Amino acid sequence: MINTPNFAGWRAVILAEDDGNIDKLRRQLTLLGVSCALQWLPLSSVDLPDLVIVDADRGWDELLPWPEGKPARPVAALLGSEAPGRIAWAIGCGASAFIPKPVSASTVYPALVLAVASHQQRMEAEARTAKLEERLRLRPVVFAAISRLKTERQLDDEGAYSLLRQCAMQQRMPMEQLAALFLGDSKALKDVG
Repeated sequence: MINTPNFAGWRAVILAEDDGNIDKLRRQLTLLGVSCALQWLPLSSVDLPDLVIVDADRGWDELLPWPEGKPARPVAALLGSEAPGRIAWAIGCGASAFIPKPVSASTVYPALVLAVASHQQRMEAEARTAKLEERLRLRPVVFAAISRLKTERQLDDEGAYSLLRQCAMQQRMPMEQLAALFLGDSKALKDVG
């Protein structure tokens, strides 16, 4: 379950030109405790805000400082158009929520919650994927350690794997890390088995 965030103290940048929609949006953000800045220049990657709201009807590719589909912050898009290209552009910028134009007060909070929740889920999924890719990349190290254990301790595959797993659990470290230590120094498993 996703916790709905309290936006008090958050900083947002609205990438749009000032108009009546922006006035309504700023008023609603202020009521939520969000301090916001308005600009119609590309966003700097130096001091990123907590939240980005971008006008998807008029935005361009260099407006946001991250690669397509890899937002560094939660993004919501202001959208008044039904043009598929504008919707695709917003999604490519990392927008995971839309605030329809004309802006209505009741649409702002749900869009921000959705943008933040989607961003958190994306970041968690990327972290899990990176961890799994790292473990997959280190699988040859585990196989080398198992092969060495088989030779040194006259064990079969299952016994060597079990010994490595048992030692990793005792030392509370990933098997891949223990396997690398063992291959660098055979004393890493001397007390086990």
